[in-house]
Amino acid sequence: MSALGGLEQRVMEELWASTKALPGREVHAALTQDRALAYTTVMTVLDRLVGKGLVDRNRVGRAWDYRAVHSRAELVADEIARLLGACGTEQNLVLGELVDRLDGPQLRHLARLLAAKGVPED
Repeated sequence: MSALGGLEQRVMEELWASTKALPGREVHAALTQDRALAYTTVMTVLDRLVGKGLVDRNRVGRAWDYRAVHSRAELVADEIARLLGACGTEQNLVLGELVDRLDGPQLRHLARLLAAKGVPED
């Protein structure tokens, strides 16, 4: 996944916030509470997200219901892994820079995750 455009991000936020698949009309209604958008614009964005494999759709009557294929955490983790892989021989330097930016609770959580994976401390 590469970075999402602004409207794509807003659509994904609505889908992630829902516990169920949403009809296109509900996505449109949620997005137009603070900004005017044509219904066709929202449907085009949903179709593009389906094409990118980020959203699934299911026909219900004459309309479609949409849901995110992956959680936000999964997509962010995929993007971080992709970016890290693009760093080549500097991956460890990048990881060090990332750790330098984490706060105490984040570092403790990371330590717990590493311990749970059986990664020994050096």
